[in-house]
Order: sequence, then C-alpha cells, then structure tokens
Amino acid sequence: MSLGKKELQGKRVLVFGSGISGIGAAKLLEAAEAQVVLYDGNEKLEIEAVRGKLPEASSCEIILGELTDQVISTLDLAVMSPGVPLDIPPVERMQAAGVPVWGEVELAYRMSEGTVLAITGTNGKTTTTALLGEIMKAYTDSVFVVGNIGNPYTEAALSMTEDSYTVAEISSFQLETAHTFAPHVSAILNITEDHLNRHHTMAEYIRVKELIAANQTKDDYCILNYEDEELRGFGSRCPAKVVFFSSQRKLEEGVYLDGTSIVFKKEAEEIELVRTEELKLLGQHNYENVMAAAAMAYCAGVPREIIRKAASAFRAVAHRIEFVEEIDGVAYYNDSKGTNPDAAIKGIQAMNRPTLLIGGGYDKESSYEEWIQSFDGKVKYLVLIGQTREKIEQAAHDCGFYQTILADSLEEAVKICAEKAQKGDAVLLSPACASWGQFDNYEQRGDCFKEYVRKLQK
Repeated sequence: MSLGKKELQGKRVLVFGSGISGIGAAKLLEAAEAQVVLYDGNEKLEIEAVRGKLPEASSCEIILGELTDQVISTLDLAVMSPGVPLDIPPVERMQAAGVPVWGEVELAYRMSEGTVLAITGTNGKTTTTALLGEIMKAYTDSVFVVGNIGNPYTEAALSMTEDSYTVAEISSFQLETAHTFAPHVSAILNITEDHLNRHHTMAEYIRVKELIAANQTKDDYCILNYEDEELRGFGSRCPAKVVFFSSQRKLEEGVYLDGTSIVFKKEAEEIELVRTEELKLLGQHNYENVMAAAAMAYCAGVPREIIRKAASAFRAVAHRIEFVEEIDGVAYYNDSKGTNPDAAIKGIQAMNRPTLLIGGGYDKESSYEEWIQSFDGKVKYLVLIGQTREKIEQAAHDCGFYQTILADSLEEAVKICAEKAQKGDAVLLSPACASWGQFDNYEQRGDCFKEYVRKLQK
C-alpha cells in the first residue's frame, strides 16, 4: 500500500475540521511533508486554542470561519473530517474548482501498510470491531484497532508495517470519501434506517455502506448478514468472495448458529468456532456480532482455537447494554450507544425484566413506530428527553402506548425512573437518538447516566 507519502510531499492540503480526526489528519500530512491548512467553519473558535491541539513544531496554517475562493485556488487536495457533510457550499466550491476530496480513512489507508480488516453496518460495529481486535491481538503482535471506535486511523498509520493488521470500524460518513480503500476482509453487519439527515434517502445510505467492498477483488472476502434482504441481494454483485452469516437458519456455506454452536460450513466441512454458552455477550444481536468477527478472523487465517478462546474471554463494550448497578432490587443498564431505533430495539429485546425506558435526543429524522411496537409488553414507562421527546411521545400514542413521561434532563429522567421502579424492574437508557444538543457524544451521555444512577445510592 503506502501510496501517499511521496505523492503528498510539498502539496498544499486543506484539512476540513479541527476535531480528533482533523488533528490526526493534519499531523499525518505534516509527517508526509505536505503544506497543511487546517480549516474550521466555526468562527467562534480561537486560533490559539486550535493550535494548542497540534504539536509544538507544527507549521500548519489555521483558517476559521469563511473559506475564500482565493484559498481554494491554492489547494492540491482537501481531506474531510467524517462529521462534515459533502453537500455544504465550501465543499461544493472545492469540488467545482477541481480540488480532489479525500476522507481521513482514505488518507490513512494510502499512508499505511499491512492487512486491513474493515467493518461497517448500522448496528453492532463497535462490538464486532473490538472483538475482532482482541482475536487478532491473540493471533499476532502488530494489531491496530482504529476508526469510528474512537482511535483515529490517521494517528496510527505511520506505525503500521507490512506485517500489521488494521481492524477498522468504518462509518457511512467515512465511506463517502474513500476512493482506493480496499480491505482484505470487509463486513457489512446490517443496514437499517439511520443518518437520513446526512444521506437523505435509504438508497443513498445503502449505496454508501456498500462502498466498503467497492475496491475488493476475488482475492478478498466480504462478510454479509444473510438475514438482511439488502445484503443478501448485494452478495450477488459484490466484487469480493462473499461469506454469509445467519442467526436464523443453517446455510449451505457460511457461518450460522446451530443450536448453541457457531459453525463455519465450507464445502462439506463443518467447523465449530465457538459455543454460545462460552460467551460473555448476551442476546441474538451479539451472537451475530460474534459470527461476523469469527468469520473475518477465519478468512484472515486465524486458527479456530485462537478465535474460540478470544471470543470466550471478550466482555461487552461500554455503553452497549452495559450493566451499571442494582439498587433496591432495580437493575440499571446503560445502552447509550443505541443511537437509532433499530439499535434501541436490540436493547429492549435483551431485557428480561419489566423495564422503565429512557429515550429521546437529537433528531436524525428517524421514525420511531417500529421501536415502540417492539416493546412487547415489557416497557412500564417511556421517559423522554431532548429534541425528539414530543415527536416520540406522539408516535407512542399513535401506536397505543400511553405510559409516557416528558423530562427536562437525563438526570431528571433517572430520578423519575427510580421513583416509579419496583423491585425486580430494570431501568434502561436506550435513546434511539443521537446525543448531540445535550451531550458531546454518546459516551458522555452514557457516563452521565452512570453517574446519576450511582448518585441514587447516596
């Protein structure tokens, strides 16, 4: 790989966005001896505060606020942070001027070496990426777990060698600006409605997700969920060798759940990879995550016994149906990573007690009826917060669910649930919405929830 270093030397490159991804991209470009312009449209930021995120020796030019045509005319390349939409005027003006637009994943891929294993999907990405990372670390020494999981790909790129394995969680936002990115093993876990405020239509969202396999060949592998109709169709036109996984049926070839065994069937051979009773992960959605990670590892050449041991030792990631405390016989669970209705459906399906559910947040233009219909008699109260609270309440009432309470904050929602819960109940934060507006990210929202729950003990 490593196409980029010489190609970028002396080039004038604009990095769009001064968050974690943007700073990582700027550092990587400076290491490649590019002339870097770090740009952020937020004119309220202070140049010195942005400069403080960069290394002391950095010679980055920093521009805040307006991006002028004069600056655009000097650029050889723009590198986008994933949070920046491509249909805003400054980006459209760069594209109209013929400036190539890469994402930070494209930049890191071109500047790094080794074997890439990449995961996308609406839900389950973080758990699958973290698990695959642990399997690969049990197999070999040089492993980097990067991407949407919180470790910028750009930060690690220069440390990678041809013997390295990169396990990357890749979002749809990152795939929009990938051009040559070609993992040896990719996976699309599922595709359900999400991020329509960015992609506008489901057809476009699906198209972008499928880009993870666009540059693969028949020497590569793509792991797909057989139970997802879109992905089953994609299997016939995917350029890589397709390996399906299924939690619902035995497959002629692929990975499936056979009772309590996760089995990889290849031609006439059936290989048991792991048994569900050995796992510390709960719920069918997690068994699907294990199938995907195990299939990816197996296709990358990892022996079955290493896969089994690493999968058996793996614990759930923070903020995904994470047990917090039991207080007065009430169990509290943090599922702050349930940032869309489909993820939140998985959260409520994993509950095995009567549940008081906290939902709501930033509006990504999702519909909530299917989530509410999945309550299946388990939800005693739905306590709603954030920008979407009235919209979700209306959807609940339209579905015949009237046990809704509006709260002004997450802390107030936790207190309401604690007052109304009885011994043997669960309180679940599983918002079905993004955290923005009230919180910086879902991690901060989950951490605040845990703090408010622990305060109840005092």
